[in-house]
Amino acid sequence: MANYLVTGSNRGIGLEYCRQLKAKGHNVIATCRTTSAELERLDVSVYKNIDVTDHCSIKGLRDSLARIKVDVLILNAGVLEKNSFLDLDVNSIRKQFEVNALAPLFLIRTMIDNLESGSKIIIMTSRMGSISDNRSGGSYGYRMSKAALCMSGKSLAIDLEPLGISVALLHPGLVKTDMTNFTQDGIEPSKSVEGLLKLIDSLDIKNSGSFWHSNGEILPW
Repeated sequence: MANYLVTGSNRGIGLEYCRQLKAKGHNVIATCRTTSAELERLDVSVYKNIDVTDHCSIKGLRDSLARIKVDVLILNAGVLEKNSFLDLDVNSIRKQFEVNALAPLFLIRTMIDNLESGSKIIIMTSRMGSISDNRSGGSYGYRMSKAALCMSGKSLAIDLEPLGISVALLHPGLVKTDMTNFTQDGIEPSKSVEGLLKLIDSLDIKNSGSFWHSNGEILPW
């Protein structure tokens, strides 16, 4: 049994991570700003009122978990807002950078003492952060913040290698969640997370820093 910490766990992919990990017999620490009935029914350890952009909130989480080793840290919390070229909103773009790019990096730094050699960091990103894969433009805040997140993840893989901590950047695919307005073109969260967990199991120092699709495909930067 391993200890998994999942941020943004009250719905969507985060909730499904918690559901499948609990079913596998792991110890799940679920964090969120606001809990949900679905999350509470899973009988996992829920830490609510955790805002990943608030240093005091993250420091409080660290203090609460001071004696707990985290085997797998899944950074799933994120935000998607539309920003076209003709409708740029600097506050929206700044918010997406704060949540999607800066918060994961500083959360890892704050929680580093909970990680040990053999621990894994899972950064939930998006292929929309790929520069070479961008064929449709738009979504400035989301694309830019996810590209920045990918860069920080790659640097973390290098910097944490001496500590024996591996890092993966994972794209869940197009998934039917609240974030995507439950698009009919997407896959179910259960299918996405099944693929993501296989990738997490295969992660080690040798392939640390990889950018993967949930179907196992290596994505371009």
